[in-house]
Amino acid sequence: MRERFAPSPTGLLHLGHAFSALTAWDCAQQSGAEFLLRIEDIDTQRSQPKFEVAIVDDLHWLGLDWQEAPVRQSERLDVYNSYLNTLIKNNICYPCRCSRHDIKEALRAPQESSADRGAQKSIYPGTCQQRYMSERTVGDAVRLNMKSAIDRLGGPRKIEKLGYWEGAGPRKWVPLRANNLLYHFGDVVLARKDIGTSYHLAVVVDDFDQQISHVTRGEDMSSSTAIHVLLQALLEFSTPIYRHHRLIRDENGQRLAKRDDARAIAKFRAQGVSPKGIRDLVGL
Repeated sequence: MRERFAPSPTGLLHLGHAFSALTAWDCAQQSGAEFLLRIEDIDTQRSQPKFEVAIVDDLHWLGLDWQEAPVRQSERLDVYNSYLNTLIKNNICYPCRCSRHDIKEALRAPQESSADRGAQKSIYPGTCQQRYMSERTVGDAVRLNMKSAIDRLGGPRKIEKLGYWEGAGPRKWVPLRANNLLYHFGDVVLARKDIGTSYHLAVVVDDFDQQISHVTRGEDMSSSTAIHVLLQALLEFSTPIYRHHRLIRDENGQRLAKRDDARAIAKFRAQGVSPKGIRDLVGL
């Protein structure tokens, strides 16, 4: 069994990160699983080496250690591209030239079909869906054609036989729902035009390559799990057991973000708070 913690070095770790890391660590310790660290730094514009150094230092201070050298996503772009090409060869992808402004404007337009009326207004409207991958040019993103992906896996009825086990103790089976994938997520981006991959594709490939058996992460990521399970099925990967934990929130009930420097682990350390004190603060 193998657990992982996968932060992005785009800022200092805060109490929410500490809770997630400690929860994954505790689960690994209780089950005798290996614990791994992954640095998810594909956001090259915001990722900084100084934050990676701080992350490692904070995690060690909290008492965490890992059995293997950390994997950096920025060093695995060729690997992601290889799996992207596998999906492209299955004729379930298309190039997308739309900017955020283009998508925003398209979403403002009246939608005529009943299928469109059932879709959430925030998903990509399929502007480039009829383009072929042979038309891809520099500056195009690559999107998954969700309907084609579902059809490749046998259609809606077959899709609902896929899913994942959720929970740390008693587990429940969570099936995929075709309508949810189509009308809640739509044609998700598999490769951004600036980095050649996406979070969804990279994390699925990394979990498979690192043989991750248990994924522990915040409940804010639970909706993304459906996309990940779909990609795992398309790539014929095994699916980990998922555990989505509660979030650490501020006094207004808002989820902590990296802009919440006042709750950075480094500041608590500077104030003399102990690792046990951090555990107490997050309710562990």
